[in-house]
Order: sequence, then C-alpha cells, then structure tokens
Amino acid sequence: MDNDFGVGHLTHAELRPALVCRQLLQAIDSSEGRRKRRKRNTTPDALGMEVKRDLLEAAVTDDPDPDDFETWLFTRVQASGAQVGATRAMALQIWDEWQFALASGGFREWLAAGAPSDDSRPGTDMGLDPRG
Repeated sequence: MDNDFGVGHLTHAELRPALVCRQLLQAIDSSEGRRKRRKRNTTPDALGMEVKRDLLEAAVTDDPDPDDFETWLFTRVQASGAQVGATRAMALQIWDEWQFALASGGFREWLAAGAPSDDSRPGTDMGLDPRG
C-alpha cells in the first residue's frame, strides 16, 4: 500500500478531502474481495459502492478545499439526477468519514495503514465470520 501521503500523520489543518478520499478508495478495494465471497446477494452493496466510488474518485480529481467539501458534496448530489437518493446516502457517508478523519488521528492511521481488518484473514470461513 502506498503511504506516501502520510494521511495518518497530517494535522487537522493540513488534511485535505482528496487525501482521505484516496485512502477510502483503497479501503474499498481491500474489502471488495470479501463482499464477493459472501453467500447472500450483494448486488445492492455493489450498486451503493459504485456510487460511493464515483464520488470518492471525483473528490480525488477535483481536490476540493476542506472548507468547501460539504458544498462540493451537495453539488454532486444535486447533479446526480435519477440517482439522487443513492448519491445523497453515499455523500452523507463520505461526509461522516471526512469528519471522523478530522477528529481522529487513530482513524487516519488506520486508513494510512490500508484499513486492515481482522475479518480479512483467510480461514475456514474465508474471513467472513467475525467471531473467529
């Protein structure tokens, strides 16, 4: 994983949405294999993650200022047309994750480390049973 961005060590004033969104994209990539192995129908999950991925990628590309990030997300929701509900839900989730990244150095460290998860370790349950 690429930790050149040092998201975990940035101060609140130095943190930018594009950096956090880049790390969130990497976290999604890390969890995608686990989603595909689930025994239930994960089509709704995939659709929501596609909307979220599009928003995250646009944030990385556009690199909005931290003070303008909420307005940037709102503008994306307003422009989403028929997908306004799904886009709003994912924009709210991204906003929450951004706020958490601002407030929690531990969360920033976790993102910078690639969002490791105990359930990603393969075993007889392929890492899907959180009880171990």
